[in-house]
Amino acid sequence: MHGETRLIDAPTTQTEPEDFDVFWADTIEKTRSRPLDLTVTAHPTRLTQIDVFDVSFRGFGGTPIRAWLRVPHGAAGPLPGLVQFFGYGNGRGHALRDLRWASAGYAHLVVDARGQGHGDTDDDHADGGPSAGGFLTRGIRSREEYYYRRVYADAVRAVDALRTIDFVDAERVGAVGASQGGGIALAIAGLVPDLAAVIVQAPFLCELDRAAVLSSEHPYALLTQYFADRRNDTAAALETLRYFDGITHAKRANAPALLSTGLLDGIAPPDTVLPAFTAYGGPKTVVLWPYNGHEAGGDLDEENALEFAAEHLGARAPDRLAADSLR
Repeated sequence: MHGETRLIDAPTTQTEPEDFDVFWADTIEKTRSRPLDLTVTAHPTRLTQIDVFDVSFRGFGGTPIRAWLRVPHGAAGPLPGLVQFFGYGNGRGHALRDLRWASAGYAHLVVDARGQGHGDTDDDHADGGPSAGGFLTRGIRSREEYYYRRVYADAVRAVDALRTIDFVDAERVGAVGASQGGGIALAIAGLVPDLAAVIVQAPFLCELDRAAVLSSEHPYALLTQYFADRRNDTAAALETLRYFDGITHAKRANAPALLSTGLLDGIAPPDTVLPAFTAYGGPKTVVLWPYNGHEAGGDLDEENALEFAAEHLGARAPDRLAADSLR
């Protein structure tokens, strides 16, 4: 394992709502009450070793959510699978973006964060109310209307969708993500009790009661702006954030997890992410990068992630050509 691994003991200041579990059980039940309406359509590319599929399924409120599914060419399965969301402001992106996981033998479902750039999914929910001009503060005065309620519910539905595909092994599905995607992965881990593995790098959306004080960089700066502009709404906003904090979701997680962060990160500062690592309820390995920022371990983190996923999801290494055949 690359990087510095050690036990973390960083207490949180975030408090847990008494009805946290009831709120999320109701949200997921309502989301799952609608038909999944999964479609998986082959998407032509010039790739010869990876097949790409254009995927749609219904998320929160019945909104069609778009995703790319990438798998090893001609794979009949059953394949282990990974659900991934990208960083703040990003969606599924181009069909050829990030081929690593499919190359390693996984069914890789890359999902839009509704309404965000580089994606194809609208956020068709009118949450109303003032915001500081970004997703982080959209609908923040109400837990029912807050933007990330929809995103977290979409993420659970993404796991449902991947497990439904006939060449995916439903018992070997995990979540992976960095930054915003890492925060969403923590939410998935807490909301889906039988997830097989979780890989989280520099997660956003943790220790949200203090994030505006701990980071002056975007996107936490949106919280600072909102609290400064709308002084009388601060208490209601902080109450909403208690339901979405990655720390509270991490407490409920039981899947094996690989967690990493850079200790010089100004976007998702260590004082926000280390309490989430401490709180994580399942078996965990924590990797720290003392001299790195939001990029954390970069490619070395990716190497760690591939090793961790192989151990816990069991993707078979490709057959190797005999050395004699190359002479």
